Amino acid sequence: MNNINKKIATLGFVLLIFGIVFLYRENIITFVMKTFDRSDHTVLLEKEQKNEYYLDYQFEFIKNTDSFQPQNKQDLLNIYYTILNSGLTDFTFYCEDKYKDCINDVIDISNDKTLVSHINNFVHAYNGFKSIKTEYDKLGRVDIHITHTYSQEKIDEINKKVEEIEKEIYQPEMSDEEKIKAVHDYIINNSKYDSERADDQIAKYDSDTAYGNLIQGYGICGGYTDSMKIFLDRLNIPNYKIASENHVWNLVYINGDWYHLDLTWDDPVSQNGKDILEYNFFLITTEELENLKTNQHTFDKNVYKEAI
Repeated sequence: MNNINKKIATLGFVLLIFGIVFLYRENIITFVMKTFDRSDHTVLLEKEQKNEYYLDYQFEFIKNTDSFQPQNKQDLLNIYYTILNSGLTDFTFYCEDKYKDCINDVIDISNDKTLVSHINNFVHAYNGFKSIKTEYDKLGRVDIHITHTYSQEKIDEINKKVEEIEKEIYQPEMSDEEKIKAVHDYIINNSKYDSERADDQIAKYDSDTAYGNLIQGYGICGGYTDSMKIFLDRLNIPNYKIASENHVWNLVYINGDWYHLDLTWDDPVSQNGKDILEYNFFLITTEELENLKTNQHTFDKNVYKEAI
């Protein structure tokens, strides 16, 4: 009789355990997943596994981070920026249980194409995305997948051209401002505004990238701006791309202050096809930019705070 009671008690205990596991299976799975599936990802950038185009600038709107356990929405923005800035194609991080709105905030960020595009403007042109995809699950796992704008083949070709240009236009005694002017003049004098791409959406050239301006000789605002940014980053001059709704240009930190630099508008299209080189948008203040009243340079001052 005692043996029967023991067997009944044992069976009851086993059933109780199974019942507990069944009722709390999602919590148990979450604990296991979060405990054993995140370590390889959270140490990735701590090991300095960043590509050569990583920029260590810290801006007011966005900052590089070594913490991939977000506590708020700004932490998420910093994570997105750091992933892009590092040149990664895939990255995984996890929302913490105490950050209740984490996944909702991830959804908000990933669905806000304008916001993600703004973040993209702060990284090296070669690390910028052509497309970015965010996946998430109820366990708090977030996967970022990035397709970059520039292939390695085009990067190599552009870099070779940039080195040739630098040897041609730089002089040892030049200041940073003089070098920027030399690059400004070279790009404008050696490329044309791609009116067909801008007006009629006819894409004969990669004119929205530096490849169009520097290799093919045709550009629109994205190409002019990427081209200048590549040179600025090689000079270790703090800068980023600044955007309005329909336009993009450069913002540059030089001589202790931030200035606007717009090669597109300094390379106007003439009626007779003659090349024109202007300096109306060469290293000007925000006040000077606003006084020009172009209707194309109205930017979000909550994002591009250095320009205020």
